[in-house]
Amino acid sequence: MSQTLSATSLLAVPLAPLAGAVLAGVLGTAFGGNWIGRRLSHSLTILGVLLAFILSAMTLKSVAVDGARFNETLYTWMVVGGLKMEVGFLVDGLTAMMMCVVTFVSLMVHIYTIGYMEEEDGYNRFFGYISLFTFAMLMLVMSNNLLQLFFGWEAVGLVSYLLIGFYFNKPSAIFANMKAFLVNRVGDFGFILGIGLIAAYAGTLNYGEVFAKADELSRLVMPGTGWMLITVVCICLFIGAMGKSAQFPLHVWLPDSMEGPTPISALIHAATMVTAGIFMVARLSPMFELSDAALSFIMVIGGITALFMGVLGIIQNDIKRVVAYSTLSQLGYMTVALGASAYSVAVFHLMTHAFFKALLFLGAGSVILGMHHNQDIRWMGNVRKYMPITWLTSLLGSLALIGTPLFSGFYSKDSIIEAVHESHLAGSGFAYFAVLAGVFITAFYSFRLYFLVFHGKERYDQNPDAHDDHHDAHASAEHHHPHESPWVITVPLILLAIPSVVIGFMTIQPMLFGEFFKDSIFVNAQRHPVMQELASAFHGPAQMALHGVMTAPFWLALAGVALSYYLYMVNPALPAAIQRKVQPLYTLLDNKYYLDWFNENVLARGARLLGTGLWKGGDQKLIDGALVNGSWKLVGWVSSVVRRLQSGYIYHYAFGMIVGVVVLMTYFVWLNK
Repeated sequence: MSQTLSATSLLAVPLAPLAGAVLAGVLGTAFGGNWIGRRLSHSLTILGVLLAFILSAMTLKSVAVDGARFNETLYTWMVVGGLKMEVGFLVDGLTAMMMCVVTFVSLMVHIYTIGYMEEEDGYNRFFGYISLFTFAMLMLVMSNNLLQLFFGWEAVGLVSYLLIGFYFNKPSAIFANMKAFLVNRVGDFGFILGIGLIAAYAGTLNYGEVFAKADELSRLVMPGTGWMLITVVCICLFIGAMGKSAQFPLHVWLPDSMEGPTPISALIHAATMVTAGIFMVARLSPMFELSDAALSFIMVIGGITALFMGVLGIIQNDIKRVVAYSTLSQLGYMTVALGASAYSVAVFHLMTHAFFKALLFLGAGSVILGMHHNQDIRWMGNVRKYMPITWLTSLLGSLALIGTPLFSGFYSKDSIIEAVHESHLAGSGFAYFAVLAGVFITAFYSFRLYFLVFHGKERYDQNPDAHDDHHDAHASAEHHHPHESPWVITVPLILLAIPSVVIGFMTIQPMLFGEFFKDSIFVNAQRHPVMQELASAFHGPAQMALHGVMTAPFWLALAGVALSYYLYMVNPALPAAIQRKVQPLYTLLDNKYYLDWFNENVLARGARLLGTGLWKGGDQKLIDGALVNGSWKLVGWVSSVVRRLQSGYIYHYAFGMIVGVVVLMTYFVWLNK
């Protein structure tokens, strides 16, 4: 039985996608002379990600079956005092699972991109970006220290900036990628403060060494305050997660990131960037367990995100934005589980969500292609007739999303709801209401999208903006029916649909109630007995599904589906009538709670005014005017006065000497009195 993993094979996991990214991004673009064409570019990047997935799957098998582990430093970058800055890998159950999820979803996105981006300019550049994105996420999840975690953290942010702004000639895309970059910098400021506090008080950035000193840190108080150091550290770290994992109020960048091509929507929102914060909190669970205040803060933020972002999905008409707000809501569910000390449940939902959310995004992209780049669900209808594979896989993804018993989403979502119900931390009551209400809301907006797109009357010829699109090369000269997508798009849909249905049933036992995360996640069972209570009520996945049909979440989901069917299939005039009755509420939702307005008109404008004041008052008047220009003016004035004393006449100098002697004699006589 092997107990160790090969450093060489582990190193190949992130380096294989990196090699593909360099080859496609340099040799396949004008920067490197366009030495390789499209086919070779996508072949090299897909080969790199495929190799990473195979090695990740082998690693997962060794970890789960043979109990293999790896925790070593591969390279020491520098040593500053006693602080070591290193590159190393920590591979356990949590890491191995994340490696497989990231590489599998990335592989599906790479294959899908061949069909979706086939007529786009920048084809090779796009493949270079998504392969580089995969490398950055793998470095993040495989790290054994906070420095490498931060490197991966910032790298996924940088590449997401490039991907969201892929259409760099489109003003809305440039605004979206700048917004994502700036909002994430706000969260990252808190994140690096947390890392800095750990380095200052623990004297190390290595996970294992930090965890060994966690109890010692929990007894310290922030100098000059009454705050516990561990609480400040955990909240600072979580602020970083709020930016990366799009938690209220730092969520505003994520819906606008839909400006990028659909494949990166799946990659960013399913398995990579937005899950980084969830992974980070789970990885640092030994620290978060020491602060109930931080856990309550996390739970409340997650509850707000799960509930209020889900509500926004109800009024969206862009097919990708509906799925994007669904992502926000589900990230809120994961965050609530973290706050309830159910870290393994949060990571379990992260895994199941990665498959069905990637499926829904890629399914939405398939519909967009089939509808000749129309994204407005109001001008669709009866797509099921023309796109049977896309229809069936999207239905399976939607059923998983709303938590239908036996589907993967059911096992993870129901476990989150039960975990927060069993929690006794401050804020758990609100969080429980939020996740329970979120079940109804999720079912409603998910099947509103499903019914409007795949059922009902065909409304293709009613679209007033049929040709107002940046895909003019794709746009048809006349309205015509949708068509099924090519195999490079439908095969990834089928391969993602399979785990969306079965992965929860297969893995809930080892991941939540077995020993899969035994040395990855730490929970203080005495202070936070949530997982023990869940384990006592668990009697197998089949029994859980059977019991699920008798619980409130199932009936709330069913009610959401039934209401969406009635409003959009049976009585389609009613939604417009309701909107007129509650126009102020609709306006509030349509403006996204005015958070964008507040950010742009209060925070951004205030920052500009402050910056202008500092520039004109501080820089121009004080520094340039008083210090720089004032100093030379003073020297010039003094020089002009002194210069008058240098007349060149000897009798002037003799007179000055006599006056000086008289002054000195008078001074000494005065001193001797």
